[in-house]
Amino acid sequence: MRILRTASNLNQAVRRARAGGARIGFVPTMGYLHDGHLALVRAAREECDLVVASIFVNPLQFAAGEDLAKYPRDLPRDHRLLRKADVDLLFEPENFYPEGFATRVSVERLGERLCGRYRPGHFVGVSTVVTKLLAAAEPDRLYLGRKDYQQAMILTRMVADLNLPVRVVICPTVREADGLAMSSRNVYLTPEERAWAPNFYRALRATALLIESGEVRGAGEATAEVERRLLGSPMRLQYAEALTADDLAPIDPLTGDLVLAAAVFLGKARLIDNVAVRAPRPPRPGKKNDRGRRV
Repeated sequence: MRILRTASNLNQAVRRARAGGARIGFVPTMGYLHDGHLALVRAAREECDLVVASIFVNPLQFAAGEDLAKYPRDLPRDHRLLRKADVDLLFEPENFYPEGFATRVSVERLGERLCGRYRPGHFVGVSTVVTKLLAAAEPDRLYLGRKDYQQAMILTRMVADLNLPVRVVICPTVREADGLAMSSRNVYLTPEERAWAPNFYRALRATALLIESGEVRGAGEATAEVERRLLGSPMRLQYAEALTADDLAPIDPLTGDLVLAAAVFLGKARLIDNVAVRAPRPPRPGKKNDRGRRV
């Protein structure tokens, strides 16, 4: 595994590989890797000839008071894991935002709901750094995790809108045995909080089943049901919303392919998760019989 520090060096290495007929897969990360990241690497390894990963804790996506300085880091461990996963090139950019850097990439509307409502500027930072990383890596395929569903939808829209020559591949959320979605920030949980954490996913799954069965039909009902299922736990719900799966639009009553997404605070950790939901279509009005009743 070669470690590269500048965008120009990465670009040269990738272009040499492509000239030889290689298909390039790219996995962007902020480090402190877990099996969710490694699942993306494995997917890239299966489908591509050259696998590029990046580690960069992006300051643009952290607001004032967030955990930029405390974000978990362990580069030696990350390097061992990526070498074992057979990554070809690792990009650890230095001076990625030089003095005078003034450009931002913003995807409207998709970034205004869910996390975007509570983390202003976050997705602008994500879109900006991924644009720069894609320019450096020039991959054929970009691998993202479903756990960060809103982020994946924003980057998919960004790639389409800017006509970037890359295919976005969204891989399933990787979970612990008890259902907790893997996240670098799970390290913030105390043992007691870690024992409570799986209830978050259970609340989402239980609510999703009620939506799919037609017992929960309203958007507000879905939010209330998630909140109800977290009562008595130390988790504080920040949001829970059922939105259309393709464009994160509000819909009420709930129908069709949806995503039920939520965020909670548990101790020092902020956890996000989501589940896919297929709500039943509303029944079509029947024809009137001779007595004027619907049948």
